[in-house]
Amino acid sequence: MSALSIREAQAGDLEAIIRLHEEDELGSHGDVWSPETRPAYEAAFAAIQRSPDNRLFVAADGNEVVGTFQLTFIPNLTGRGAMRVKVESVKVKAARRSGGIGAQIIAFCEDYARTHGAAAMELTSNKTRKDAHRFYERLGFARSHEGFKKKF
Repeated sequence: MSALSIREAQAGDLEAIIRLHEEDELGSHGDVWSPETRPAYEAAFAAIQRSPDNRLFVAADGNEVVGTFQLTFIPNLTGRGAMRVKVESVKVKAARRSGGIGAQIIAFCEDYARTHGAAAMELTSNKTRKDAHRFYERLGFARSHEGFKKKF
């Protein structure tokens, strides 16, 4: 493995990002890369890039995209206006899991959030992902809330 680099995603990374989502049965939401789905992903990518509060990143080992995640900055009135960062869609290539990539991603998220004025960082994880929960707890996250979701 060469040195892992984490950088903002570029349009040329989009297929690799969606392929990482395809590997995740629980969190893929039926994501699949194809000529038919490509325009929807390109539109979403463009919207993320236009948003001043969102950043989409990839973790790359050389030229291979091995991870991805999104950071969303949330201004808040509580905590005297404390900024929060939500970590979304953390994915590591299946063949590369348990090799330290996830820990490097979360360390990057924490550093990026702090240097951009956030007072807290939060994420959600599917209730059935017990290994992921232990992983996040080892990295200092605390179970603090019960989440709810309603799909439209």
